[in-house]
Amino acid sequence: MANWVRACACDDVETEDLIRFDHDTGSYAIYRSPDDEFYCTDGHCTHEQVHLSNGLVMDNIIECPGHNGQFDYRTGEAKRSPACVDLKTYEVEVRSGDVYINVGD
Repeated sequence: MANWVRACACDDVETEDLIRFDHDTGSYAIYRSPDDEFYCTDGHCTHEQVHLSNGLVMDNIIECPGHNGQFDYRTGEAKRSPACVDLKTYEVEVRSGDVYINVGD
């Protein structure tokens, strides 16, 4: 079931960067790609639960600040060890200059 919440304004996220968004008991990472598209994943690395908000974004990859594991934030796919479990991704919509994510049930 859809549960759309406003995460931020588009201008809050610089190109090739991310911000942290906390909602209820969840923590998320909101990304802005080089193509000016927005994406959302779980906020914590699947390796050791380090928050990705201090990670390095390069093209469509987020590098965890803890142990340098990498993920494709568009798909959540783990790309470099020690990360081997994919990140959960969330639907994103841009509405009137704001970023909304579907946090589900």
